[in-house]
Amino acid sequence: MKRMLCVTISIIMLCSVCGGFMTSAASDYTIVSPYADVVWSGDNAWGAYRGVLHSHTTWSDADEDLPAMVKEYYALGYDFLANSDHAVTGVEWNKKPELVFPYWYQYFLGHKMSVLTDAEYEAITSGAYNDRGYGMTCITGANELNHLTLSKNHVNGYFLPTGVGNGFAGYYAGKNELNLSGYAAENEVGIENALRFVEDNGALSHINHPGDVLDSTRHPEAVTDPENIRYFGNLLLKYPSCLGVEALNEVNTVTRYDRVLWDQLLMYCLPYGRTVIGFSNTDAHSLLNCDSSFSVFMMKENTQEEVKKTMQSGAFFCVSKCLPGNDVYEIGPKEDIDVRGKGIPYPMFNSVEVSGHKVSVTVENAKEIQWIADGKVIMKRETGSGPIVLDLDAVEGSADFRYIRAEILGEGGICLTQALIIDNGTQPLVFHAEEQTPSLAKRLILFLRGTKIYNIVVEIYRAVRK
Repeated sequence: MKRMLCVTISIIMLCSVCGGFMTSAASDYTIVSPYADVVWSGDNAWGAYRGVLHSHTTWSDADEDLPAMVKEYYALGYDFLANSDHAVTGVEWNKKPELVFPYWYQYFLGHKMSVLTDAEYEAITSGAYNDRGYGMTCITGANELNHLTLSKNHVNGYFLPTGVGNGFAGYYAGKNELNLSGYAAENEVGIENALRFVEDNGALSHINHPGDVLDSTRHPEAVTDPENIRYFGNLLLKYPSCLGVEALNEVNTVTRYDRVLWDQLLMYCLPYGRTVIGFSNTDAHSLLNCDSSFSVFMMKENTQEEVKKTMQSGAFFCVSKCLPGNDVYEIGPKEDIDVRGKGIPYPMFNSVEVSGHKVSVTVENAKEIQWIADGKVIMKRETGSGPIVLDLDAVEGSADFRYIRAEILGEGGICLTQALIIDNGTQPLVFHAEEQTPSLAKRLILFLRGTKIYNIVVEIYRAVRK
């Protein structure tokens, strides 16, 4: 009897332990939110600051001079702005940036190339200009590093030292190396040279409008092509200073599927413990597009240092007032959106909070919310009133998700959260950059594709075909 009793008790204990282990293995994970530290309400609540990190003036190839662009953003209510002209590193708006060849052509077109007066700069940054009441922060050190390139190898550098990057054309082999590919300026090698240049100078970057690189509006399958995902994913893993990619850009005509690519890159990079931050910018070359795509940063105060910290933490939202309908992938909207200049309030998250396996959000100016996990819509519903709660325990397979994120749609456009990471305690993979080094034959091909001669021939061929 004693033996039988011992065996019975042992079996019961074993089942209990195994059952508990199986339950925890299936559901034991943590939701890691980039908004975890944000104070949403109360006396110490953080501010929601609207801003743009990628915009242009006549100091490179835009149609409007710097004072006109700055004053337009100010009039629209923006809180911070980084001017990132092509191969021109931004300075304070009352200082002349370096005039880079051949942008002097703007003079022959009758365009101004001017800056704010000291009084205007002081008034705009303090909020006294036109009695707005709150200032617009000047973010310096931004540069779109693709001077005179025919291909779309565009990378934005941020917080570069004064003068560093002026005239950058992609010809960069690195501080401590000299290699064949280092002298190519276009296409894939041009992108990597820019990322390496930013990292070597202790700055930050993101990859601009990847859909333009992939021509994905005409070829939607490009954003899910494993080779393209591997290419961009390896760059993100190789260069930690590259924070992510633009998920929204300007009016999104050539970037309508970039959110799909963003999802693919998250799935590629997260097993290595590397998140991918999505950015949203006007990329404005005219006043009309100053009210297109932008970000809303959650910050303690509106300073350049806080902007830098928030870019790295991901505690911000991506917004666009302009987005073509998505007729290929499940991620909406299905109908075109364009409410630029109409004064319609854009949708916004007022809070994103995590409790256990639940995510609760509050929103305004939104009609519909869709939750996305690993590139798939897992729930879509009308927003209604009050908090919206996603209980992952009620979603099949949630323990295997890598991340979740939310999008809200309203009459005023679309707003995206950053990815909230599902951490199940798995040890991250180790990325070995040296293993990704292409063969000599591939390097020669990349070198050819990176030359100006090759790209001029390609452009002539395309023109003749038209």
